[in-house]
Amino acid sequence: MKSQKNIHHQPLRRVLVANRGAAAARVIRALRVLGIISIAVYSEADAGLPYLQEADLAIPIGPAQASLSYLDQDNIIKVALEAEADGIHPGYGFLSENAEFAERVQAAGLCFIGPSPQWIRRLGHKTQARSFMASEGMPQAASSPVLPNDPRAIAAAADAIGFPVLIKPAGGGGGIGMLPAHNHAELMTAWSKASSISQKSFGTAELYLEKLISAPRHVEFQVLADRYGGVRVLFERDCSVQRRHQKVIEEARAPAINNETLEHVSALIAELLARVGYDIIGTVEMLYTPEAGFVFLEMNTRLQVEHAITEEITGIDIVTAQIRLASGESIDAVLPQAITAHGHAIEARIYAEDPLSFLPSPGPLQTFTLPQGDGIRTETGYAQGCIVSSYYDPMIAKVIAWGEDRPAAIQRLRQALTEFDIRGIKTNIPFIIRVLDHDDFNACRIDTALSQRVLATPETQKEMI
Repeated sequence: MKSQKNIHHQPLRRVLVANRGAAAARVIRALRVLGIISIAVYSEADAGLPYLQEADLAIPIGPAQASLSYLDQDNIIKVALEAEADGIHPGYGFLSENAEFAERVQAAGLCFIGPSPQWIRRLGHKTQARSFMASEGMPQAASSPVLPNDPRAIAAAADAIGFPVLIKPAGGGGGIGMLPAHNHAELMTAWSKASSISQKSFGTAELYLEKLISAPRHVEFQVLADRYGGVRVLFERDCSVQRRHQKVIEEARAPAINNETLEHVSALIAELLARVGYDIIGTVEMLYTPEAGFVFLEMNTRLQVEHAITEEITGIDIVTAQIRLASGESIDAVLPQAITAHGHAIEARIYAEDPLSFLPSPGPLQTFTLPQGDGIRTETGYAQGCIVSSYYDPMIAKVIAWGEDRPAAIQRLRQALTEFDIRGIKTNIPFIIRVLDHDDFNACRIDTALSQRVLATPETQKEMI
């Protein structure tokens, strides 16, 4: 089914950035490159953040609580219209995958700089997305539909899939509420806990079961598309190093996977999304094991946090491409015919958190000095003297290292991490360095269980206390 196209086909002049921190800073920079006036919005907690000075216009949007500021759809659209914006860029997180918001933006006569609302809705619900992608020929692991809160039905579904299984919220993401069950005894206890977490986090207790693949790699494919059926896949990223099911280290390209296999999956994704009429930007997330190959996990209908590593190996500015595609340009006008990858890039997400427990560590950035040097790119929404608020995600920076090959990129990233000078809060930098030093990481024996192996070593625990 072809997507209903966004009615906007005019060059954008003024764009409101409906986000904060590093995401807002990145979009503001892209708008400047394109000569588009940027309108930043900010909550009371973010009033002193440095990127607001980089925007052409900065407008207060409400109190610190996200529900009263960055998630207030009525106010964001009202501010956009009053500021005479003709588009809204949602960044990532917050309202970036909210189909209702995208529809309301379009209904207000503004360009939503993201996929058409129907794709956000169809692919945002995990079981609906799996069902749709399976019907279009995308390989998948065994899973159930959304299940009733009935022990018999849940047990029967688990038996049909085969233990171990993973309980997953149908309406959420970010690893929140995902719990494993290895037998019937664990199943209902985990189900009850996951249901409670899902209700609190996403406003719905809908859950489903998925076959738990032991220690897979998490590999995602970057998609850009126009409104006329043109789709391009900009290679892939390995995002296997995670904590609490959330990415910490990403790299491009994915090491130690046959190029022929990667090209086959890229071609399958490009053909499928062109056939159904997907548009603007997205990322197809897959799990990989040598035995099972690639199986579909989910699709994120937005810009990804880790887009920068793809930019570093391709030379393509993904955010400016997203904006130009949303304004109605064709894929051939936006991207070169031949996209090549050069070298290797790795990103580390720097969080204000305890490096052992991963619990948030908000507070003042008494010192905040970022690394510099050849092949190093750092993105942040903070500066020395700023307060890291407990109201938002604790990520305070991203550091990206590029090198001619993977060992060179790893070495540059490790050196950059030692050059950070951050005081006043705890960060996960000691943990990231331990990962980079681990034999398995350097030998490309990477999977979603690598973090647990790193944390399990006595040296790691002693060093990070």
